[in-house]
Amino acid sequence: MKRWMAFLAIGAATMSACMLPAYAEEKIMSRKVTRLKQPPKIDANWDKLPWRDIQPLPIRLHMGDRPEHFPKAEVKIACDHAALYLIFRVEDQYVRAVTNKYQGSVCSDSCVEFFFTPGADVSQGYFNLEMNCGGTSLFWFQRAQGKDAVKIPEDEFGKITKAHSLPRIVDPEITTPVTWTVEYRLPLEILKKHCPMTPPAPGVVWRANFYKCGDATSHPHWLTWSPVRVPKPQFHLPEFFGKLEFE
Repeated sequence: MKRWMAFLAIGAATMSACMLPAYAEEKIMSRKVTRLKQPPKIDANWDKLPWRDIQPLPIRLHMGDRPEHFPKAEVKIACDHAALYLIFRVEDQYVRAVTNKYQGSVCSDSCVEFFFTPGADVSQGYFNLEMNCGGTSLFWFQRAQGKDAVKIPEDEFGKITKAHSLPRIVDPEITTPVTWTVEYRLPLEILKKHCPMTPPAPGVVWRANFYKCGDATSHPHWLTWSPVRVPKPQFHLPEFFGKLEFE
């Protein structure tokens, strides 16, 4: 009987392990960040230089159950002495953008997100910059989720140059396949006001993760670049941030 019970326990554990998301045992991601000689024009064009020569980071690991709709989401990142540059591209379906106010709930829409600590020590806190497919954004800094949270003022956010390929409002939802992009230039001067920042330089490491979500779309999903080893979707876990290594 004891042997049979042990067999059942082993079988249950094996089945439980098989039901974990595919990324559950993967290590955190790491990527080199290209330093640009000239800044790109911010126009949401994925195929232009310098992006054409930079490899994308795939946002392909699902959080929670594997979603019925699984967008192909990618991001490219680069820097210069004054700013970070990011462009996201999503091959999507069931796309919407109804949030139209800064600091609104853009995660409810078809949304891409950049969470990062501007240095190697995540205990210093992190920024979360979230942008829906229509370019409406949310930008916060917090020591930990909900702790000492600071909403970045709109006049500071206005220093970010952004572009998006879809209209600001997408309603009703687009139910056919569509590819969309968002691109922005994030000045480093904004970050310095809210936490210690290690300026991008050769060998410098920042911690970060990239996400794709659509909480209130008809086909919700939660995707991540670097694995987040928890059973339910949760983006605010800096201990799972990957590494950005500046060139």
